[in-house]
Amino acid sequence: MAPRTARHPFLRHDGPIPFAHRGGAAGPAGENTLAAFRLAVRAGYRYLETDVHATSDGVLLAFHDRRLHRVTDTRGRIRALSAAEIAKARIGDEPIPTMAELLAAFPDARFNIDVKEPNTMAPLAELLHRADALERVCVSAFSDVRLSTVRELLGPGVCTSAGPREAWRMWRASRRLKPGERPDPDTLPALAADCLQLPPALGRIIVVDDRLLAAAHAAGLPVHVWTINDQAEMERLLDLGVDGIMTDRLDTLKTVLTKRGTWS
Repeated sequence: MAPRTARHPFLRHDGPIPFAHRGGAAGPAGENTLAAFRLAVRAGYRYLETDVHATSDGVLLAFHDRRLHRVTDTRGRIRALSAAEIAKARIGDEPIPTMAELLAAFPDARFNIDVKEPNTMAPLAELLHRADALERVCVSAFSDVRLSTVRELLGPGVCTSAGPREAWRMWRASRRLKPGERPDPDTLPALAADCLQLPPALGRIIVVDDRLLAAAHAAGLPVHVWTINDQAEMERLLDLGVDGIMTDRLDTLKTVLTKRGTWS
């Protein structure tokens, strides 16, 4: 059973949402580069997942790590460096794009934005207002505090995923259900989030199963699962009824959804 009605325009999509994780991190272009996002868009991906960090002078960069050295030719922590200093860094031959550049380069795309550090929240709120982009972004974070701040800064017009504590509350509520049982929405926790974005498991603990999906959908919350690169696991999760999959392997997910008649 899918959620009755998507709470936010970002979530309105025919069939499960395919997300290009970091633009397609397993593709030929470097992760979170303009080249990677271009390839994803050309492949038909409308939903692009990325991460944001702010430089010392408040410029938002689409970059996953706190430090530069894993994927660039430069070292240093992003929040300690200026945008001008980081502009010299390269991921292969590509510079690190700013979040403003991505929003402008792909005006028809929707961005799932993972807020990585506290100093990113105010610049992100300012950028989304300035770019009039609230309807085409979903903000996520591994911090309930950061998500709460984002909601305060941006108001009810912003789509957000559940933070760790919110997700845990829904998962705990789902443990009371028997397999196949349809829950009473009034018995479920009321979350400020518009969706759940979860790994399929944490160690030996299964996170996304039929009970979690039943509870989330009864509460009107779509469930997106990350980061799935194996075809058989994609098939299993789609059969289970998930509402979106984030992947590094864009060709694999596109093939799976096309064969199922749900690629759009």
